[in-house]
Amino acid sequence: MRTWLTERFGIEVPVVGAPMAGVGAGRLAAAVSAAGALGMIGVSATATAEWITEQAAIAGGDGRPYGIGLMAWALDGVEGGPAQLDAVLDARPSLVSVSFGPYAGHVERLRRAGITVVTQAGTTGEARAAERAGVDAVVARGAEAGGHGRDDVATLPLLQSVLDEVRIPVIAAGGVATARGLAAVLAAGAAGAWVGTAFMGCAETTLPEAATGRVLAAGETDTAYGRVFDVAQRLAWPPEYGGRALRNAFFDRWAGREDELASDEKARTELETARRSGDYDTAYVYAGQAVGMVRRRRTVAEVVAGFAEAERLLRRFAT
Repeated sequence: MRTWLTERFGIEVPVVGAPMAGVGAGRLAAAVSAAGALGMIGVSATATAEWITEQAAIAGGDGRPYGIGLMAWALDGVEGGPAQLDAVLDARPSLVSVSFGPYAGHVERLRRAGITVVTQAGTTGEARAAERAGVDAVVARGAEAGGHGRDDVATLPLLQSVLDEVRIPVIAAGGVATARGLAAVLAAGAAGAWVGTAFMGCAETTLPEAATGRVLAAGETDTAYGRVFDVAQRLAWPPEYGGRALRNAFFDRWAGREDELASDEKARTELETARRSGDYDTAYVYAGQAVGMVRRRRTVAEVVAGFAEAERLLRRFAT
């Protein structure tokens, strides 16, 4: 399979392991890249520059390409945000994703350092703005995707529209978890797939065992989208970017009551305590609608090998 993505980074399978803060650190990124795709490190808003440096050394230790994902709203709005960007520039990854907030001012600085820059777009308008901002490629992120982003447009209609509207390469995100999904977005014209949830059952993540168990037991209808967990933690995510996570009792109790939740200190403490103790009836596990296809523990190499079967499917459908 040859696409802009494989040619740009010298990889074999046109899949990017989505940057998942709290799930994907250096070990996962290294494993994805070693398997022939492109691994990424997910940087949380509170991650230190030292942590980024440490994880980048793990991800790039064998010389293979890898990427780092940053939250734009945190770079300028959170203490330590500017230091995150400096650490990324020092690490010189092959790819940096800067998304969810005012990212445009960081694009040129990253590109001058020789780094390929992408951003995630949840609408066609956001994709057009990304092209104007000078990114090298845009990630068309549909509402099915896990973690944070818009809930406005599903992956397939978004991908078709974005491909018609921009000239830069487009990577599809949201709901792609098997070779069939990868073949579908490649056939539509995408340069590859941006994949997170499919890797969540892998041993190379940083997910606690209890959280992994929740992922493996979840079905396709067991996720919910909203701002409950962000509001409870007092995180400064822009309100248009909620998160898709496994539905649980805490989410159901507070969904629709976010204004009340914003000042409820007891609920905030409850969530913090649950995160420390691994109580996932309260604590969150971000995952996309593809979670129903993640049914057993696998290695990253097995997951990437499964995606490589897309080439056979494309050849079959072409005859």
